[in-house]
Amino acid sequence: MADFVLLYKGGSMAETEEERAAVMDAWTSWFGELGNAVKDGGNPFTETARHVRSDGSIGDLPASGIATGYSIVQAGSLDEATTLAKGCPVLTSGGEIEVYETFPVM
Repeated sequence: MADFVLLYKGGSMAETEEERAAVMDAWTSWFGELGNAVKDGGNPFTETARHVRSDGSIGDLPASGIATGYSIVQAGSLDEATTLAKGCPVLTSGGEIEVYETFPVM
């Protein structure tokens, strides 16, 4: 089994307390379906981000280009991790998911 980072981009935030509760229920249900595959449920990111370039320059990332959150799952392959990602609630709000395999080096 390998670890995979699910990097969330886009999607919309729930506006009312009722909508937020429904979204949290959807995430809780999805994590329940994934069971032991969930290594780190993750968190959302704030709406601001910066980049540091190799020349030392620092700049703000445009809101349209930033990641909005992450989770880490365990799966047997990239295909399997991608299949797990298909049930993610971020997709129902117009978001997308990038799936990256990680590997230990330290």
